[in-house]
Amino acid sequence: MKLRSLRVERQPKLMIIPMIDIIFFLLVFFMMSTLYMVEQRTLPVSLPQASAAQADVAKNVAITIARDGAVYVEQEQIPPELFKARIQAQLARQADSAFVLRADKQAEYGRVVQVLDELKALGVKKVAVATEQAQR
Repeated sequence: MKLRSLRVERQPKLMIIPMIDIIFFLLVFFMMSTLYMVEQRTLPVSLPQASAAQADVAKNVAITIARDGAVYVEQEQIPPELFKARIQAQLARQADSAFVLRADKQAEYGRVVQVLDELKALGVKKVAVATEQAQR
């Protein structure tokens, strides 16, 4: 007696469209979640605003001037007498280094000019001043 022949055998169908939807959803989810995992390694300062501000993604050396006038190079506080030596060491490692000056808007203007002057005296060719995008 054949019991199998009495049943209608239906093979399960593999639905590919829902699987593609799920894969795309997972891809977008992981892409968006990795964007928020990027850690910015700078000191928090309140930057002034500029209407022509642009984001630069190249690797730069960050020089931060805090509100109290303290100077940081890549999150390391540098005494004024060692600032030139630190910049010269950076230039010796990489001669075409780009420096980004991040000065708090409450920092003394004279201190900012002094740091810019020291960079120019050391022969730095690429200096940028960090700002925030102005709100319209």
